Amino acid sequence: MADGTRSLRGSSPASSPVLGGRGRAAAAGGTSSPPGHGFRRVTLTKPTFCHYCTDFIWGLAGYQCEVCNFMSHEKCFKHVKIPCSCIAPSLVRVPVAHCFGPPGHYKRKFCTVCRKSLESPAFRCEVCELHVHTDCILFACSDCRQCHQDGHQDHDTYHHHWREGNLSSSARCEVCKKTCGSSEVLSGMRCEWCGILAHAACYIIVTPECTFGRLRNMILPPSCVQLFSRNFSKLHCFRISENLQTESDEDDDVDGSTQGSAKDVQISTDSSKQTLKIFDGNDAVKRNQFRLISVPRIAKNEEVVEAALRAYYIIDDQQEYELQTFMPQALLSDDVINRNDAAEDSNLGSVFRESVPEAWIIRAKPKDEEVIRIYPAWLKVGMAYVSLRVNKDSTTQTVIKEVLPLLGRQTECLQNFKLVEVLMGSKQVQRMVLDDQELILNRLKDIRKTSIRQMNQTRFYIVENSKSIVRVNLFVGGLPPQLSPEEYTNILKDELAIKTNVVSVSHVYQAQGAVVLEISCFSEAERIYMLVKDTSVNDKPLNAVVIPEVMASKIPQNCCPLLVFVNPKSGGLKGRDLLYSFRKLLNPHQVFELTNGGPLPGFHTFSKVPSFRVLVCGGDGTVGWVLGALEEIRHKLVCSEPSVAILPLGTGNDLGRVLRWGAGYSGEDPYSILVSVDEADDVLMDRWTILLDAEEPAEGTENGVAEPEPPKIVQMNNYCGLGIDAELSLDFHHAREEEPGKFNSRFHNKGVYVKVGLQKISHTRNLHKDIKLQVDQHEVELPSIEGLIFINIPSWGSGADLWGSESDNRFEKPRIDDGLLEVVGVTGVVHMGQVQGGFRSGIRIAQGSYFRVTLLKPIPVQVDGEPWIQAPGQIIISAAGPKVHMLKKSKQKQKKTGSLREMRVDSMSVSEGGR
Repeated sequence: MADGTRSLRGSSPASSPVLGGRGRAAAAGGTSSPPGHGFRRVTLTKPTFCHYCTDFIWGLAGYQCEVCNFMSHEKCFKHVKIPCSCIAPSLVRVPVAHCFGPPGHYKRKFCTVCRKSLESPAFRCEVCELHVHTDCILFACSDCRQCHQDGHQDHDTYHHHWREGNLSSSARCEVCKKTCGSSEVLSGMRCEWCGILAHAACYIIVTPECTFGRLRNMILPPSCVQLFSRNFSKLHCFRISENLQTESDEDDDVDGSTQGSAKDVQISTDSSKQTLKIFDGNDAVKRNQFRLISVPRIAKNEEVVEAALRAYYIIDDQQEYELQTFMPQALLSDDVINRNDAAEDSNLGSVFRESVPEAWIIRAKPKDEEVIRIYPAWLKVGMAYVSLRVNKDSTTQTVIKEVLPLLGRQTECLQNFKLVEVLMGSKQVQRMVLDDQELILNRLKDIRKTSIRQMNQTRFYIVENSKSIVRVNLFVGGLPPQLSPEEYTNILKDELAIKTNVVSVSHVYQAQGAVVLEISCFSEAERIYMLVKDTSVNDKPLNAVVIPEVMASKIPQNCCPLLVFVNPKSGGLKGRDLLYSFRKLLNPHQVFELTNGGPLPGFHTFSKVPSFRVLVCGGDGTVGWVLGALEEIRHKLVCSEPSVAILPLGTGNDLGRVLRWGAGYSGEDPYSILVSVDEADDVLMDRWTILLDAEEPAEGTENGVAEPEPPKIVQMNNYCGLGIDAELSLDFHHAREEEPGKFNSRFHNKGVYVKVGLQKISHTRNLHKDIKLQVDQHEVELPSIEGLIFINIPSWGSGADLWGSESDNRFEKPRIDDGLLEVVGVTGVVHMGQVQGGFRSGIRIAQGSYFRVTLLKPIPVQVDGEPWIQAPGQIIISAAGPKVHMLKKSKQKQKKTGSLREMRVDSMSVSEGGR
């Protein structure tokens, strides 16, 4: 590694603009190039915009970086502060790998590496705003957001994490208040924690400490989260569904031949140029990952080497490298430049003398000594790294001996430190402790022989020896319920062959059939995690989720983090897009996908948090699922009564309507939704327990001889229907089971409801003759009806007011927290349609707190939209424990948040994030 400046600024590549070009030729007029760039004057053949000021470049000339394609006016390129992609890895403060999903199509986005538009399938990070082409992903540096402590360079103070570009055209700079976004080029800076926006020329004067912005009280601070994740991919760490991964996903593998063939079509049309395959080392040869370069057929050797280095984003002196011919059978040591110390004038000739080899390998020439950078693993040291000259006799131990005095630790014992080699790959940060006697120059030679690209992404850290504590928490669900901890341990021994000396059961959730394992060995944790996927107990598949540990004692007093549950199956594809948006706006460790283990992993993660709120993104059924899970484990939570907000994604969304969250999500800005949650009012809501006894009543059963089957118990939040209402829901449910792919929009779903309703329009059922109703121990005579509905909230069937607004001296005015249910009857489908249209209301029958319904024959029943046929027997409805705290959207107009709000509009919207 070449020597450079002694200090870095900021917390991300873009926040360190102080490094200048290394070994680059001076730009026109003798002025040195901006950080890392190699600008040259080019002739413009199409409309072009400046990446610095975003203005149109008038005329036919501009300045372009030969490595990263940064375009600039002549007046601007001397002021460029954004570093080139080639030096970005050297500016990373804390290396954190990215979390890439599958390749997709992203409109109006630009690649962070090559700065070109993403016209073909590309990758995006699920945690930050990084977008890259498939053939650029290998060159993206590991500068993702640090969302948790992992034992490496942990710290409590967070700086802005700047990311360049992909802002909306309406984005405004926080410093100068002028427009800083562009839809034409990659420009402008955004902090990925607080969302502050700034120009490339303005962001360096922003105060470096980040306060997490408007959502600071809702974000789970990264310093409060601990996760040991060495052997787990980032998708596993953030609980992102496996089905997001593409089938051919192997570490950092991207088929270079695919990218190459596309470029070959573009550049082979010029007969005066030659296209070459360039490999950067043995690893690229093995994986068949090459880059294509186009050079003149009369190019000199130095020009070819320089073009090859640029293709791999290397800006070192081309005299330090050589090209070797590559043959499929073997690697020949036939370097182009020196020909093994052949005649000196061979340097001046063309590469293409007689025949052109199929491909070339770029190699670094051996050195007798060089300068390397040693980074301290502890951050509060006053400098980012120290430079050290090493020779052929330098070993790991001698390097440590020379470095300690430079870091002010000269009095400490050498045996207390170790040298760690860190490879900062875009998908994984790999660490390896070097042996005390290992020769450093030999190690550098081996790395460059493997890949010169990897050499550019490799660092050396000096680390204090300390007893590492490994503690991986693994949530395992799908086990049989109501077993003892010993029985669960025996099942895991039999099915997963767990090693009890490194695996222990730390928490047991008997009612849900789930346990949390605490594992003190990385390899054992990975083995169990992978094995669980293919294991079933009692024909029920198990599921495993990697759980972070929240250190509640570090959470600020005024912080009330938001626990987010998203059902990606609700609302078509909106649930999936909301997952992506909320991971960007919050800490991804507080966002949970309900199809991956349900609500329990989220509640367990927040079990020690003293105060938190919950946001449920889904339909009424999803809300009931989360509230039911909360009721079951509230006794294990420090915050036993968290308030719950709703983002309605279902079809009816009656509870969301009552709490003012709307009839359904239609693409609103997720940032404004979080602000509304923060400003929402806390209200109480009744919940009800429904006991279903399928045994037909007969004389003497109260003193029965035989023990009846255990009754079924369900929870109700909105309403419970018997008769025609439940029958329509059941027909809709059957239609959805037959063709689930068609039920992905509210419009289609409501159309099916209308269809099944029309089929029942002539149907008659004398429901009042088939059931008996008792309210608060009093028999109630039923009128002639086809449906009987118990309502807890003033919204039924997608917003209809079934009870009506007329005053009635017989009953109290309904409220969601009055401890009473309203009982309403409907006479048929026509009556239901009139209620839906607002022309009529239902038949008011009763109001009470305890209900007993006797079914004399099988009758359709539905609770909060879940229908079934209930056999003859008893149905008892009663209050379910304490009232639940809900969040009702405030009527007050949201406070103006200035540029902080403006910057979020479009920039984080779901519509822009779509594929």
